[in-house]
Amino acid sequence: MASTERKLFGTDGVRGEAGAFLSAELATSLGRAATASLEVERPQVLIVRDTRESGPMLEAALAAGIAAAGGDALLGGVLPTPAAAILVKRLGLDLAAVVSASHNPYRDNGIKFFSSEGTKLDDDAEARIESLLGDDAAEGAAVGRVRELNGGLEDYLRALESSFPLDLAGRKIVLDCANGATFRAAPAIFERLGAEVEAIAAEPDGRNINDGCGSTHLDNLAARVATSEATIGFAFDGDGDRVLAVDGAGRPHDGDELIALSALGMAKRGELSGGVVVTVMSNYGFHRAMEEAGVEVAVTKVGDRYVLDELRARGWELGGEQSGHIISTGFAATGDGIAAALATMKELGDRDLAGASPMEKLPQTLVNVEVADREAIADAVAVWEAVEREGADLEGRGRVLLRPSGTEPLVRVMVEAPTAEEADAVCERLASLVRQELA
Repeated sequence: MASTERKLFGTDGVRGEAGAFLSAELATSLGRAATASLEVERPQVLIVRDTRESGPMLEAALAAGIAAAGGDALLGGVLPTPAAAILVKRLGLDLAAVVSASHNPYRDNGIKFFSSEGTKLDDDAEARIESLLGDDAAEGAAVGRVRELNGGLEDYLRALESSFPLDLAGRKIVLDCANGATFRAAPAIFERLGAEVEAIAAEPDGRNINDGCGSTHLDNLAARVATSEATIGFAFDGDGDRVLAVDGAGRPHDGDELIALSALGMAKRGELSGGVVVTVMSNYGFHRAMEEAGVEVAVTKVGDRYVLDELRARGWELGGEQSGHIISTGFAATGDGIAAALATMKELGDRDLAGASPMEKLPQTLVNVEVADREAIADAVAVWEAVEREGADLEGRGRVLLRPSGTEPLVRVMVEAPTAEEADAVCERLASLVRQELA
């Protein structure tokens, strides 16, 4: 049995600087090993990608590895990550691979895999792929084929339309597509449902993905909505598996608020199967709102794959992350930004998001500290002693959370407190100590 210890795979696949860490050679090896790990005759493997300039290179290298291992590579082109999860299951394929680095800058790229059931591979499956890297057994007895998959975008749009049969006539909506994988799909489905759509950051050039736009940079969307006749705006990340929103006044609303909106609406209609799953990053205000509504909440570590694991273990449907990864297993077994935006419109009806008020957030400050080695935080005794002191001082009033990023060379410091001033002060003290200890 393969060890669950992984060296290449993080919380969301293999990710790093394209052409350096994530080279064509590594992509080919990953394609070969992933195909060999399936242990089926002539595996059928879908590949989709986002809009980064390194995408076609890595797509070709990945396809070469799949074919070398005796599989057939089906090239779906530029599609949102969740489209891969939908298509691999609907088309009866054996595996899907997504070439994307999500919200990272264009220089980075990544490769993540989805099973035939549309779920991200678990730790054991990823460890098995790593164990087969460089293994002669990964060479196929016969070379497979590489061919284009036509109609993938339309199949994905039909899946969205059938799951969200909304009438959005009369609604003006601004969509920030992050110059990424949603640049065609998001405007198309909202227009198909009758909305008047203004799309921004929808002209990818290979390098402008996530560049001052998308779910990690809401200022442009907020300004556009606030000065237009639109009542709501949605911002997707580069690969389309997360979404954040702004209301008609341009005020931002994060994943916690969108999940709370859906959870409360579903619970009221008797459609919520059990409770809702969130991560340790979710705001205390979310938990308070769910408690008042009688909705059970389960908490996992950060990573939408862990949210999904908990949902499946409990037989629940709804969960996600503050960052905007929102999963509704009734549609797909992964975060889907477009689906989550449509679910938000379903819950709002004729209301403005500003008036929905699903929860009252506790002030929260998050600082990302760039470090040389994110894993070194585990042995930073002085940092953890400070975390314990600050946490004890906030007990009953707020909380402290410090963790290494799963995908970037960062340590994330998050503090919730009764006032923004106190949250800022505690967070800065801890962030300064992290910089001092891990510089």
